[in-house]
Amino acid sequence: QVQLVESGGGLVQPGESLRLSCAASGLTFSSSAVGWFRQAPGKERALVAATDWSGGNTYYEDSVKGRFTISRDNAKNTGYLQVNSLKPEDTAVYYCALARVPEVTFVRRFYTYWGQGTQVTVSS
Repeated sequence: QVQLVESGGGLVQPGESLRLSCAASGLTFSSSAVGWFRQAPGKERALVAATDWSGGNTYYEDSVKGRFTISRDNAKNTGYLQVNSLKPEDTAVYYCALARVPEVTFVRRFYTYWGQGTQVTVSS
């Protein structure tokens, strides 16, 4: 079984940046696609970025494309989400999840393991 531990969230002003990390235990990390989801108050949890097992194939939701960068270091069993040029509408709890398939997937039920979430708040 895989355990995910997230870090890197915080309170920032508009235009600032954060680097979110997702540290995985176990040896299955390199065989799993990674997805980052976010959930804002009053909204449903939504996929914002995903990468396949190698980090070579990625997906970004339109509102974050060009500002967010997803990556992974399989040797460290760690995934990352670099979030730049943050806007107030980016405020949400951000969750890391591992899929049971190695390819990028948009199917929610395929994401089997979830982190605890890390709060990102963008405010003046």
